Amino acid sequence: MSRKWGDRRDGKLIRKLDSMHYIMPLMYPNRCDNEAFIRFTVDLTAADEFLAKKNADSPEYKYNIFQLVLTAILKTIRQRPKMNYFIANQNMYERNDLTAAFTVKKIFSDHGGEALARINAKDEDTLDSIHNEIFRQVSFCRSDKKDASTESMDFVQKIPGKHLIGALVRFLDRHGWMPASMIATDPYQCSVVLTNLGSIGLDAGYHHMTNWGTNSVFCAIGIKKKRPFYDDDGNVTMRESIELGLTIDERIADGYYYSKTVKLLKYLLENPELLEKPLNEKVEI
Repeated sequence: MSRKWGDRRDGKLIRKLDSMHYIMPLMYPNRCDNEAFIRFTVDLTAADEFLAKKNADSPEYKYNIFQLVLTAILKTIRQRPKMNYFIANQNMYERNDLTAAFTVKKIFSDHGGEALARINAKDEDTLDSIHNEIFRQVSFCRSDKKDASTESMDFVQKIPGKHLIGALVRFLDRHGWMPASMIATDPYQCSVVLTNLGSIGLDAGYHHMTNWGTNSVFCAIGIKKKRPFYDDDGNVTMRESIELGLTIDERIADGYYYSKTVKLLKYLLENPELLEKPLNEKVEI
């Protein structure tokens, strides 16, 4: 893809904007001042049956809900391209890549370290290929090796004059000039950041965004448990489910666009066989 004047290394400048979306970054330049939070429940009846079939052959690394959510949100962003927009230095860009990031706890203890994992998705990716890449990433993160961003942070920590360093890196970040090695696994330079709160026994909740980086979507995954579902006649059944919490930058699209996006994400998770199709294969609902 050819790079034009005004483009960044990580994104293409959106040159045709309506007046509202042109003005909003000028009036509200900080991402943290423009958060919108959406929380919704997903029925896991079909997902549990689907996962049981996928795991019937006892793969080395089991398929799980987190992998379904990560694949579904990547497919959703691929189908809903504005979800891969970001605002930096008061301009709106379309991200060049489709990426997801999450933190891996090396050991589940108070003193266990953390490592950063990043999935660089391709159009032809499916649940199976993303499952394999998550396994590779988790295995690396739980080894004694350090990811590139952590190594860079360790180096920066040894340099004196932290306030000047902070001002410099914020300037570089605003213009997209940060060294690639320093942000190679930085979650806030990705299309979506995920946190699996259910794995530590917590419900999905609000998670703030940051003014650092380019991330416009944050997804919190809650604990799996039975919740009541009501039919049109008011009858209730208890079903296994999870809650998802999405924090988004409201400057990149409008409420109607977000509503259709959430509807697609929920549909994919409640019809998980669609995740075995390539990310770029269109889904009609």
